[in-house]
Amino acid sequence: MGIFQKLTEKSWLVSDRVSAEDDDSVVISAAPTGLRLYFAVATVMFLLVAAMYLMRMGVGHVGYGLDWRPTPKPWLLWANTVLLILSSVEFQRARVAARRKQVERMTSDLLIAGLLAFAFLAGQLTVWQQLVDRGYFLASNPANSFFYLITTLHGVHILGGLVAWSRTALKVWNGIEMAKIELSVNLCAMYWHFLLAVWLAFFYLLLAT
Repeated sequence: MGIFQKLTEKSWLVSDRVSAEDDDSVVISAAPTGLRLYFAVATVMFLLVAAMYLMRMGVGHVGYGLDWRPTPKPWLLWANTVLLILSSVEFQRARVAARRKQVERMTSDLLIAGLLAFAFLAGQLTVWQQLVDRGYFLASNPANSFFYLITTLHGVHILGGLVAWSRTALKVWNGIEMAKIELSVNLCAMYWHFLLAVWLAFFYLLLAT
């Protein structure tokens, strides 16, 4: 029976199926590499912003009428930082659960991680509102401009991560095969750990200066 099946099997269908499987395996193996390349590019961009921040701060302390006045750091920034740490932790928990094929646990951890990320963004917008209410506008002080620039750049990357998170959640909801879900969760966790490291570095820079 096995020989008969091989003789009558349509070779072009077999090759198409193998090709599709090969394409999936290529995507799965290439995706983490592509994300790491993105990390390298984004790191260079963030480093350039940090360098400009330090250079402008130095110039503001010695010239231009000593126009550099540090922006206040509301206590809510600390709370937002905790939210982002917890979000990263939940993404890691979802990553581990996906690897162990624990679908229910992965789903709940993924949901909590996304909600915490939304809470972080809402907290950052609240910080902006607090600063504006106290008269710290974008154009009134170079330090203010850099504060809004840094938090905006980071927030935009968080939004991009939430788009990937929502697509991953849809895969879970639609019952896509576990290998693809595991890849998506793994990439989300990697991305979130990167954004957490970036935020901690910038937060330290803002506090220290």
